[in-house]
Amino acid sequence: MNHKHSHPHHAHPSGEPGQRGKPSSTAQATADHTAHANHAGPDTHNRHAGHSVAMFRDRFWITLLLTVPTMVWSEMIQHWFGYTAPAFTSSDWVPALFGSAVFLYGGKPFLQGALQEIRHRLPGMMTLISLAIAVAFVFSLAVSLGAPGTDLWWELATLVAIMLLGHWIEMASITQAQGALRALAKLLPDKAVRLTADGGHEDVPVSELKTGDVLLIRPGASIPADGEVREGKSAVNESMITGESKPVDKTVDSKVIAGTLNGQGSLRVEVTRTGEQTALAGIMRLVEQAQQSRSRAQALADRAARWLTFAAIAAAIVTAAVWTALGASWAYTIERVVTVLVIACPHALGLAVPLVIAISTTLGVQHGLLIRDRRGLEEARSLNIVVFDKTGTLTLAEHRVVAMATDGNLADDEALCLAAAVERDAEHPVARALLLSAEERGLQVPASTDFVSEAGRGVQARVNGRVWWVGGPGLLRERGVQPPASLQKAAEQAADAGRSAIYLLDENDGARAVFAVADAVRPESKEAVRLLHDAGIEVAMLTGDSQAVARSVAAELNIDTVLAEVLPQDKAAVIEKLQREGNRVAMIGDGVNDAPALVSADVGVAIGAGTDVAVEAGDVVLVRSDPRDAPAIVALSRATYRKMVQNLWWAAGYNIGAIPLAAGVLAPWGLVLAPAFGAVLMSASTIIVAINAQLLRRAPLDRLRH
Repeated sequence: MNHKHSHPHHAHPSGEPGQRGKPSSTAQATADHTAHANHAGPDTHNRHAGHSVAMFRDRFWITLLLTVPTMVWSEMIQHWFGYTAPAFTSSDWVPALFGSAVFLYGGKPFLQGALQEIRHRLPGMMTLISLAIAVAFVFSLAVSLGAPGTDLWWELATLVAIMLLGHWIEMASITQAQGALRALAKLLPDKAVRLTADGGHEDVPVSELKTGDVLLIRPGASIPADGEVREGKSAVNESMITGESKPVDKTVDSKVIAGTLNGQGSLRVEVTRTGEQTALAGIMRLVEQAQQSRSRAQALADRAARWLTFAAIAAAIVTAAVWTALGASWAYTIERVVTVLVIACPHALGLAVPLVIAISTTLGVQHGLLIRDRRGLEEARSLNIVVFDKTGTLTLAEHRVVAMATDGNLADDEALCLAAAVERDAEHPVARALLLSAEERGLQVPASTDFVSEAGRGVQARVNGRVWWVGGPGLLRERGVQPPASLQKAAEQAADAGRSAIYLLDENDGARAVFAVADAVRPESKEAVRLLHDAGIEVAMLTGDSQAVARSVAAELNIDTVLAEVLPQDKAAVIEKLQREGNRVAMIGDGVNDAPALVSADVGVAIGAGTDVAVEAGDVVLVRSDPRDAPAIVALSRATYRKMVQNLWWAAGYNIGAIPLAAGVLAPWGLVLAPAFGAVLMSASTIIVAINAQLLRRAPLDRLRH
């Protein structure tokens, strides 16, 4: 059985809602945990645990102030620039005093990080930095106390300042990339307006809401809980949850999502979900889970960073031994060792993958793609076949008029309006299909009177002074009507495609039109298939419907392979058969009866349907239920992989070339790197990796959808 990785259940819920701009304590704790988390070491510990952007920023500026006098009173700097610093009692000790202050204050985060790495037996970047500054400090202190050599106080001070600047930039990039949880936590209001039994209303904290409460949602207000509209009409901005750019019209029985923004109308909403059960809380759980999940590329980068640490320490030892054997001074040898330790720090390598992961997760949220497992997103780049469930995925799971024909005396829209008017008071699915089809075309359905429904035959009503009938083939037989050849042909075509044929008859028993009614294909489905084809991916459809119905939908959408009459319990076996044939398979379904197939596929994509995002099966959840998001997953996966590879090549290549240079292999030709310049190069490498990761935000996911 070709069964992919298991899907763990969600982490702890993100907590109760809070106010917009001031999330609740539990939600804020979840957001803070993820926002402050950044790339971990080779295991689960975090080299920046307890650190923040503000901490590195403040330490950098204070360290920079302490570095200035260290450099001004340095003998080497004075010699280079031809000036003499002001002399006073003990002025010779200025570099040592301020350099020591820089080491103890500015170097503290690195020393603490090194202790943490050593405690976890996972030496890494912090260990290398700490070794470099500790060696420079001990050596310089010894020289200042009378040992032979030239101190490295100004090099130590500038090195620490530059390292703090690099970490400040890194933390700012990661915090920005991982700000999705903070943004989500701020969507909920602090108060809700609850209607009382006596017809009044009261302001209550959102945390006190319970299922069944009826809320008043005023124009421009944020919706505090998931619910259903009981009264009113408005348009709601759901872009912050679903990514849908256009406001969504809401009328009676429409579902609304916590955290979305009401438009100009007033709504009365019955609460159906609160707190951790809301769609917003589910999204927060998925975002946190995705940002904490580890990809194969991350594991590779972690192993590379660990081995680079060992290689750097070995290179430093070899450098010390070689220069000592060549008779170099202790000052020069220590300078080379410090430079090797600094320039070999796997800083860029450690940032290469985690920052891309954070940015891609945020991009996914912004485009309605909730990533449950990063490995699934990683696999999406290599897909060669995407299998869609039909009902509710490629189709609306609601009947519509999908084709029609008239006798030539009525226009299509006129015939549809008449049929919808006749069916206005009926309750069966055909009536709803006719009415919804007319509404979606923007047609004005006229009023009807004298409605009569006759079981097994159809319905009749008076519209614009004339009596009309609507019904199936049984109505024709009952009334002895022979439809025109054009209508008969259209009805036969509908039957061949597994669709229902519904006739419109006038009061003279003349068949005036026929409507083919079926589960309507989503308007976006055809474009989704085209985009997948453009990406070189085969498209298949998996359904329990008959071959006739499946072939009809497949022909309309230009789908390559039809897998029809498949029972829900057999869908996983079909996916596994495709995999045994050498395919990399994605399955896209509703996450309920398709769950076994979603888990078996290389990439499982569950339809979230806007308000139900807590889908346990699948790697990615489509909030919008828009099939065009399937090619967007592939595009995001490919773009993410490209950025990871680019960053890893840059970071690894930088270290491969920089370590020999730092050790002094070009010293015979007069090219020697100072420790501070090594720190500049190391920080520049980190900044390049961060900037390249940020360019992922320009991935054309929107263009795939429009």
